[in-house]
Amino acid sequence: MSNTHSNDDRPDLLGAPEPERPDQSAGTAKDPEQWVTGDEPMTGAQRSYLDTLAREAGEQLSPDLTKAEASEHIDRLQEKTGRGA
Repeated sequence: MSNTHSNDDRPDLLGAPEPERPDQSAGTAKDPEQWVTGDEPMTGAQRSYLDTLAREAGEQLSPDLTKAEASEHIDRLQEKTGRGA
């Protein structure tokens, strides 16, 4: 008997296909202004990525952005630099 099993009937096993995720472009993503933590300071990851994007775009941004503001700048700068596509 083989140790190879089909996972088709057992989606809880390793190797099962990923469950479908809602399409973020279909309006299921929350507007950053509606985030509960949107007024907290941006995260270190946001700061680092914004620094990279801003340099590529030739822009300067305030280092004191909120999470929501940082997210909006990231979206805008990704479009401007072509990194988000």
